[in-house]
Amino acid sequence: MPDESIIFGAAALPEPDRAWLAAVERLPIASVWQGGHVLPRQASGEAVTRLSLMTAWTERVRVGTAVLMLPLYHPVLAAKQLADLDAWSGGRVSVGVGVGGEFPHEFEAMGVPVRERGARTDEAMTVLRALWQREPVTHHGRFFDLDKVELHPVAPPGADPSPGRAGGPPLLVSGRKEPAMRRAARLGDGWMPYLLSPNAYARSVRTIRDEADTAGRDLAGFEWALYLYCSVRRDGDRARDEVAAFLGGAYGGKPDAMLQRIAPAGTPEEVAARIQEYVDAGARHVIISPAAHDDTLGIVRLAAEEVLPRLSVPAEKR
Repeated sequence: MPDESIIFGAAALPEPDRAWLAAVERLPIASVWQGGHVLPRQASGEAVTRLSLMTAWTERVRVGTAVLMLPLYHPVLAAKQLADLDAWSGGRVSVGVGVGGEFPHEFEAMGVPVRERGARTDEAMTVLRALWQREPVTHHGRFFDLDKVELHPVAPPGADPSPGRAGGPPLLVSGRKEPAMRRAARLGDGWMPYLLSPNAYARSVRTIRDEADTAGRDLAGFEWALYLYCSVRRDGDRARDEVAAFLGGAYGGKPDAMLQRIAPAGTPEEVAARIQEYVDAGARHVIISPAAHDDTLGIVRLAAEEVLPRLSVPAEKR
C-alpha cells in the first residue's frame, strides 16, 4: 500500500453477516476483519471460521483476522487453513496475529502455557512463512519439529495453479506493548495495534522503525494499520454514549477522558479530526470497529462516505 494513500477497513461486528458484507462492498471500504477466541466467555465465533465466512461472502475486499490468537494454533494446520482460504479468495486474505492471554483458561484447555505465548507466536510466524514458500520445510525449534513437510494450497475449480499469493498472506502484528512492536519490526508485514491514542501510535511507529534499523530490516511495503473502536453518528451525543456503553464495561470501566483518547466518537466532522491525528502519527489503513450494539452498518457508511474524504496525508510525508 503506498504511503500517500489512506484506506478504511471495517470490523464485521457482531458476527459476519452476508447482507452486511454485501452492503459494505458497495462502500469505499478496502477490507473487512473479524477475530475470535477458541473458548470465549460468551457465545461468539472463532477466528478462522469467521474468516471462512467472510471469504465466501465477499468478492472485492480484503478479508482478515483481527486477530488470530496464533499461540493456540499449531502452525502447520494454520498454514494450511489460511493458504487454502487465500487461494479460494483470489489472494485477498490478510492475517492479523496476536498473543492473547486475557483468557488464561483458553491456554490451559489447549495445553499451551500462557507464559510461552510470545515465543510460540514468534516461532509459529517463522514456520508459517516457510510453509508458504511451497518447498519442503525442515524446522527444529523450541516448540515445533518438522522434517521435509510440504504444504500444497488447494486450487479452486478451474484455477491452475492456485491463485493464492506466492509467499502466503501478509502477517500483521497486533498488540500494544513493546514486545509486540519488536515482533512487528522483525517478523511482521505490518502493525495493527488497538486501544492506542494518537501519541501512543506515533511512539509505536518510532519504536518499530528503530527496531527494524537495529535488525537491518528494510520496512519498504510495511503496512501501518490501526484497529480503531469508534462511533460516527449525525447525533454526536448518541455516538459518545454508544462508545461509553460499549467500551466502558468491556475494558474495565475506563473513564470518559481515556475513551476520548483511544476511541473517537461524534459527528463525521468530529471523528475525522480525531482520526486525522492518527494519520499524522503514521496510520494509513484504519479499520473502523463500530463501538455500538445497533446499526453498525450506519457507522461504517458514515465513516466511509463522510470521514474518509476529509483525511489527508501530511504534505511532508507524501
